[in-house]
Amino acid sequence: MIELLISACALSAQMAEPPIECRDFSLLFDAREVSVMTCMMHSQPQIAQWQETHPKWQVERWQCRSRFIRESMI
Repeated sequence: MIELLISACALSAQMAEPPIECRDFSLLFDAREVSVMTCMMHSQPQIAQWQETHPKWQVERWQCRSRFIRESMI
């Protein structure tokens, strides 16, 4: 599996206040179809689509990495 890991923070009602909560969100892709390099090169549209469907969250950073099935089951 290839994981696109998005680190995002919830937006507070007052922009001057620090974020209320930050957490990681995972988008998983089949490694037979997507490599880590492909993920890095083409992830911005995926992140933009995720951001549109999660308007209360602000993406802070993201990364692509290999994720083994046994790690997903824990």
